[in-house]
Amino acid sequence: MSLQNKKILIGISGSIAAYKIIHLVRLLVKQGAEVKVVMTAAAKDFVSPLVLSTLSKNEVLTDIFAANTWANHVQLGRWADVMLIAPLSCNTLAKMANGHCDNLLLSVYLSATCPVIAAPAMDEDMWHHPSTHRNLDLLKKDGVRIIQPGHGELASGLYGDGRMEEPENIMAFLNSYFKTEAGSLAGKKVLVTAGPTHEAIDPVRFIGNHSSGKMGIALAKECRNRGAEVILVLGPVALPAEYAGITVVKVTSSDEMYQACHDHFEKVDIALMAAAVADYKPETVSEQKIKKAGETTPELKLVKTKDILKSLGAIKSESQVLLGFALETNNEKVNALEKLKTKNADFIVLNSLNDGVTFGSDVNKVTIFTKWGTEIPFDSKSKTAVASDIINTIIDHSKTLSI
Repeated sequence: MSLQNKKILIGISGSIAAYKIIHLVRLLVKQGAEVKVVMTAAAKDFVSPLVLSTLSKNEVLTDIFAANTWANHVQLGRWADVMLIAPLSCNTLAKMANGHCDNLLLSVYLSATCPVIAAPAMDEDMWHHPSTHRNLDLLKKDGVRIIQPGHGELASGLYGDGRMEEPENIMAFLNSYFKTEAGSLAGKKVLVTAGPTHEAIDPVRFIGNHSSGKMGIALAKECRNRGAEVILVLGPVALPAEYAGITVVKVTSSDEMYQACHDHFEKVDIALMAAAVADYKPETVSEQKIKKAGETTPELKLVKTKDILKSLGAIKSESQVLLGFALETNNEKVNALEKLKTKNADFIVLNSLNDGVTFGSDVNKVTIFTKWGTEIPFDSKSKTAVASDIINTIIDHSKTLSI
């Protein structure tokens, strides 16, 4: 069974469809899944926490300020293989789309590192309201997968769209998810680089850039969530450097990143070079801090750093996938295609500062170029969703790439 030993975290919001979750929990446990449940206060009016805790064999959590719950909102999203929010009410949808955090369910959602799936449930007129679909579009851009509601009898007595999918159909969605997307990289080894490099001038100064590492980290997490063994070579970033299920190799300079990549490249199936490696470094590094003294201004002579992407392209095998990034300010397509060719990469992901892309942002807008002549543009969306698009694009070429 595809759900055997899977960790499923269910978030229940205030909708009469919450009664269906009793049957869903039974089905999940029967298939061998481990189930935990968090609920909003409103959800308790529709389904009993006692019933759900009995069926799931785990305590149901509802109050973020309870002594045994406060620290759990972070751990739950790391524990789960997937978070399923069902039913997703119109109110909770709006809060999720706008980043509100006023209950335990929302706290878990905002801190979850696992994929999130949502099954909306609401009356037909609410479902078809423009604001509802604006909010759904925001969730989709954030990488949330939506189980479309069905057409049928509603709590209002009307007959129409907005009825939460039946537990059996949600089970089918989860089974399909774990058989395909979640396990699409099972058994594969992936190398990811992220962040900037710092090229020392002296013990306190360096040449660097504004890269936050968020895109590369999102790629590493996406590959991990799809079952891959992931090695993340991470430059000096302000983000936490410990990620469950990911081997992190911390580096500072381009030389260190070059060495780390070559240490691991031969053993991996896919290499995703998302780091913003410095193009130049000082020819010499002062052993002491350079003082600002006298009238003389020191001159800084630069030399090129090692080209990591090109060096990997020169040694990659036919069975390996190599993807690089190109951040451009002008002649974007021409430069990206040139990089694709000269580096012997399979894919180049183009970022353009002319598209409003900014360093440190949580969103990105990319176009992917392939060595087979394909150009695939994407709309602006969260870096989590962009990471999913990148991996899906690679998998779409799996027959050619033997992955």
